[in-house]
Amino acid sequence: MLYYFFQWLQKFDFPGAGIFNYVSFRALMAVILALLISSIFGDKFINLLKRKQITEVQRDASIDPFNTGKLGVPSMGGIIIIVAILVPSLLLGRLDNIYMILMLITTVWLGALGFADDYIKIFKRDKDGLHGKFKIIGQVGLGLIVGLTLYLSPDMVIRENAEVKKDGKEIVVHGSNDIKSTKTTIPFFKNNNLDYADIVGFMGKHAQTAGWVLFVLVTIFVVTAVSNGANLNDGMDGMAAGNSAIIGVALGILAYVSSHLTFASYLNIMYIPGSEELVIFICAFVGALIGFLWYNAFPAQVFMGDTGSLTIGGIIAVFAIIIHKELLIPILCGVFLVENLSVILQVQYFKKGKKRGVKQRIFKRTPIHDHFRTTMSQLDANCTYMFTKPTNVFHEAKITVRFWIVTIVLAAITIITLKIR
Repeated sequence: MLYYFFQWLQKFDFPGAGIFNYVSFRALMAVILALLISSIFGDKFINLLKRKQITEVQRDASIDPFNTGKLGVPSMGGIIIIVAILVPSLLLGRLDNIYMILMLITTVWLGALGFADDYIKIFKRDKDGLHGKFKIIGQVGLGLIVGLTLYLSPDMVIRENAEVKKDGKEIVVHGSNDIKSTKTTIPFFKNNNLDYADIVGFMGKHAQTAGWVLFVLVTIFVVTAVSNGANLNDGMDGMAAGNSAIIGVALGILAYVSSHLTFASYLNIMYIPGSEELVIFICAFVGALIGFLWYNAFPAQVFMGDTGSLTIGGIIAVFAIIIHKELLIPILCGVFLVENLSVILQVQYFKKGKKRGVKQRIFKRTPIHDHFRTTMSQLDANCTYMFTKPTNVFHEAKITVRFWIVTIVLAAITIITLKIR
């Protein structure tokens, strides 16, 4: 909104009005504004949650032994994050930009889904919350919206990068025309564009259409996997917020270089016209999470709940998809991936043993971050465990910071992959 106001002022040669034309200025303003909103509004909102007794739901200590010391801590703090993202984006972003519109829809959509889950847990006193199938329907629905928008919208285009020889040297050039494409960036390959249509090339003249269908299916899978991964990662004070902020910084860098023709040529990646508005959104995202950490860092004064964790996971997934970097997610979101895999492996291994009448587990507890804070005395004496080390436990603040460090390394590797081929 402010963008359009200052555009109007510029017509009258108002001093300084042109500064809003610069993405860098609006991006920095988005970080600052999101930080202020999440910290100032956060304090007032936490007090409101306390007065209304909107707190963490008590769980069976045998199922969740780490929850008992956190009873009385307000939940649904994800509302703070969502407000701190939406306000700067609406004020500083271009609201006619399809990428910005899609990210705003993603935030509201998954925010509503997470809110419904938290509402059932807290107000209905049902610790299971929203039924899993409704969560999946919501995530799949968002995946369909994103995938079909990328397919149908004439504004969501790219300019493909290609290496050509000039004066004996290889240089990168981009096409002069904007095109619709099912191509995405694939790491560690010299020709780093993978076309989904090539995967289904056996379908002949229908390959391009089938490529879009495959792309939509990949979109659905990525949105569901990453939002659930962030949800699982939200098990310690500051864990999900810190990891997501780091991931957000990396995505912001990828969006900025993708929207800048010179940088895109230097890095030999596709140029995505109009994606510079994503930088404003992701800066608001990072600022909101850092501001939220003020209250969520150990010992937490508020939990984000599913309102926050599902939203931030979905934002990361959709953001990566629309800048055609979804295949970098296994690296960038490696922590979320491991959290997901640890739960899946634990469940399947336990079921396999159950069929043979044996109680067995791989880890002491899952998601994997709980493995490092589970004491030997908390283990089931009638169950065999594949991994029991470390036998000593770590404080959750130490585990959280170490997970942040791992995510920083993975974020650096993700960016480096653009040059390692």
